[in-house]
Amino acid sequence: MEPELKIFPGRSGAELTEKICSYLNLEKGKITVRNFSDGEIWVRVEETVRNAECFIVQSTCSPVNENLMEIFIMLDALKRSSAKQITVVLPYYCYSRQDRKDQPHVPISSKLVANLLVTAGADRVLTIDLHADQIQGFFDVPLDHLLTAPLFVQHIRENVLNDENIIVVAPDTGSAKRARNMAERLNTTIAICDKKRYTDDHTEVMYVVGDVKDKVAVIVDDLLSTGGTLVNTASALKKAGATEIYAYCTHGILAGKAVQKIEESPLDKVYITDTIRQSQDYNSSKIDVLSVAPLLAEAIWRTYKREGVSSLYI
Repeated sequence: MEPELKIFPGRSGAELTEKICSYLNLEKGKITVRNFSDGEIWVRVEETVRNAECFIVQSTCSPVNENLMEIFIMLDALKRSSAKQITVVLPYYCYSRQDRKDQPHVPISSKLVANLLVTAGADRVLTIDLHADQIQGFFDVPLDHLLTAPLFVQHIRENVLNDENIIVVAPDTGSAKRARNMAERLNTTIAICDKKRYTDDHTEVMYVVGDVKDKVAVIVDDLLSTGGTLVNTASALKKAGATEIYAYCTHGILAGKAVQKIEESPLDKVYITDTIRQSQDYNSSKIDVLSVAPLLAEAIWRTYKREGVSSLYI
């Protein structure tokens, strides 16, 4: 007998869960999550999950540690309620920039998060656009790493690509592989910006490698945090002769004065996704949100049906 499929929302994944369940024509799982007066998190599963295949949808955005701890407690609650298998759906994987020891006496926090998820009871993890591919190797359970490239390419073809002058731009060398992937899908070339980092939040684009003069530039990146790198890249592209500048960034953290920087920049439009819940109070005409719900819904359904999801990787 096939186990029942149940999808439970964490508090930071509530809106995305609604979209996923609507796509799959399912009712979302019944669960109560609240805080005690001292800040401790309390969870109760409000329906039977014995022998069910359960999915937790929770983005580990700000408040990062609160949302992460909420996942651990939800995992424990489902495990103790005899769920058959639990998959954690992490649209945005926190601590992903701490993926290696780049200086003495520092942790590899993304590995620690992986260990904690497995210890808390995750049988499988599903995530989107990891900051570093090697994070996949941090897990001792299966991890499916989905890409937003197909979503972005479709949107570019329908809304941006109107001539042969498009060029895909990597804002730094670390994004070159992602840019190459997009360029191949669009049958075009790439440019790379050489970036120097002074502090965690302060970067400067030194020069642009590639011919962007009279081109429609499409910047692709996984994270949009403070907006410094993105805005500096756009300014460098404008100076180098780009006629239009668009950006596609999967995870819209939008920390600090990011929205203000984008509004005052040469960027024509910035597209982010709903891997991170947006407050919608930033009131920016330059920022649009694309949904990853169909991508996640398809991956969840295939996982439940024991079908391959590798076609969603490429």
